[in-house]
Amino acid sequence: MKRIQRGFTLIELMIVVAIIGILAAVALPAYQDYTIRARVTELVLAASGFKTTISEKMNNDGTLASAGSGLTVATGGRVTSGSVDITGTIQVGGTATSVGTVVTVFLSPSMSGGRVVWACSTSANSAMWKYVPAECRH
Repeated sequence: MKRIQRGFTLIELMIVVAIIGILAAVALPAYQDYTIRARVTELVLAASGFKTTISEKMNNDGTLASAGSGLTVATGGRVTSGSVDITGTIQVGGTATSVGTVVTVFLSPSMSGGRVVWACSTSANSAMWKYVPAECRH
């Protein structure tokens, strides 16, 4: 009589478990970086109201001088620190508890052809590049 094979062998099951373990070891850190990047993007979005105010000031006066005068960043949500200097440069930051890592994003305005162009950076902190949006990686 022939014996009918039923189920999987132990070796086959161990191979499947090993493959799942390797995939999890690669996917988990990538997912954690993705969630931090999404939270840091919220920091950039929190600064968008200031970008509008500074751009309006430049359109009215034709200059960025004193564009950030009187603007203060309210902390709350993901934003744990922030400031706007007199030239309109916006700085927003998050901590390890609010974002997942300590990160500070700088948004700097400049005039080009009669309009405001915004440069986003981490102040040359290349260790933060994997956590910030692509526009801030310089």
